[in-house]
Amino acid sequence: MYIFDQGQFLNEDKGLVSVRNKGLNYGLGCFEGIRAFWNEKQKQLFVFRLIDHYKRFQESGSSLLLNIPYTQMQLVIWTIQLLKINNIREDVYIRPICINGENMLRPELAGPFNRVMIYCTLLKDYIAKPALNVSVSSWTRMGSNMIPPQAKSTGGYLNSALASTEARLNGYDEAIFLTKEGNVSEGAGENIFIIKNNQLITPPISDDILPGITRDTVMQLAKHELRLPVFEKSLARTELYSADEVFFTGTAIGIKPIIQIDRRIIGIGQEGLITREIRSIYEKIVRGDNVKYLNYCTPVY
Repeated sequence: MYIFDQGQFLNEDKGLVSVRNKGLNYGLGCFEGIRAFWNEKQKQLFVFRLIDHYKRFQESGSSLLLNIPYTQMQLVIWTIQLLKINNIREDVYIRPICINGENMLRPELAGPFNRVMIYCTLLKDYIAKPALNVSVSSWTRMGSNMIPPQAKSTGGYLNSALASTEARLNGYDEAIFLTKEGNVSEGAGENIFIIKNNQLITPPISDDILPGITRDTVMQLAKHELRLPVFEKSLARTELYSADEVFFTGTAIGIKPIIQIDRRIIGIGQEGLITREIRSIYEKIVRGDNVKYLNYCTPVY
């Protein structure tokens, strides 16, 4: 496969990073996750909310003092070119990454040279199971005054890896973080929603979560398509157990129901009706099959 590296397209084996690189040694970088979905009937690949993703990429860089040396529109154009060069005609995950490009020893940001690369991974299902059995992690979500979870920092995902690995070693599919105050935060790589009494509730940004683009999409769909009341508020751990429905959202995972948490059955123990309805609408939108939301979809071909 071809990758994008500092303004040019290269075979992936040519995109080499020095062993001395500070992004490699210290995790001094930020990244984005973007999905594109193939519509077989239309013979078209649609990239979902592409500009919004690159807006968040730039915001992550600003938060971390990592100057991203390209505009959002340059990155959009190069991403579409990369998909065309690779002749992608199936569902794909796109990873732009910016790393501190210096090879000096000090773990310091704001260096004069940052390296931007983009690569693609064919991806049908992030987690293949139709519904998840998850656990509340013993690892605490990193706080906003530690490594800001509102930015997609490369180093910060060690926190996620520890929680996710612990969950899988214990027989679960994924982990849920709590904040240091004990509030529900998010999954290891996903935002979380509960449905209780026909209300959709999700933790606020202040509970150490990433401002998810799929999260934002779901909130809009719940309000405008299902006419559900939507609230951003702190949740106690026990509110997960007593919820009528719980689900994860994320670029990679999409919308995925959670039917068991800490060995407790959620709701009726299968995907709930509201989760299914939101997921059904979302899955049509991302493939360009809902005319009302075509502005979210960037066609590649």
